[in-house]
Parts: sequence; C-alpha cells; structure tokens
Amino acid sequence: MINVSRDVFINMINDSMLELSKNHIQNLKNVAIIVEDIPSPQQLKLLNVGKYQTLYGLYEGVPLSKRQGNLKTIPDKITLFKNPIEGGSNNLLELKENIRHTLWHEIAHYYGLDHQQINLLDQR
Repeated sequence: MINVSRDVFINMINDSMLELSKNHIQNLKNVAIIVEDIPSPQQLKLLNVGKYQTLYGLYEGVPLSKRQGNLKTIPDKITLFKNPIEGGSNNLLELKENIRHTLWHEIAHYYGLDHQQINLLDQR
C-alpha cells in the first residue's frame, strides 16, 4: 500500500486525463470528477459491493447512450476513491496506473459501456 497527499492524488488524476484519448476527454460534457476517501455505505449497498470487495471508482449519471435529445440533467459525477486505490497500489507507478485505469473505466460508463464491454476492451 502507498499513501500520497490529496494534492498529489489529484495531480495524478490530472496527469491521467492527459494520457487518455483526446476524443474521449474532449467529448466529456457536464461531468464533475471528484475524489472521496472511501465509498459511502449507500454507494456500496446500491452496487452490492460485498464485505471483502472494494470500489475504486463510481460513475453516477445518465450515460450518453441513454439520453434522448437535449435532455437537461444535473452534472454527471465520476468519483475516484482515494483509500481503496492506494490500498491496491504497492508503489507510485502502480498508483498512477490504477488511477488512470479507474478514470478510463468510469469515463467508459459515461459513454454507455457496461462492464462486459469494458472488460473486452481491457483485454486488447
């Protein structure tokens, strides 16, 4: 496990944004990316996260693929959970990769991909 300051963690998110596909990043509209230390009990319950499971990130909103026309909604939200991501990282390089991968995963949900589709892309 590695532990960094909140500022370093946020800087790593910003760096990860620069590494992701420009097309996917440029097309993000009305999405807040936030950091929380841990998921709330309500978030864990909603997603049926088991006692010995963890949650690195969460997309909350209406995926683009499910929007009808100019549907006006509150901002979508992507949350990265700092403590679980750090807990799954043994060094700074792993932490950076876990942040980048979690961010990409949640952005994929924004575009409407489900876990099966994301897993297929991960295997490429």
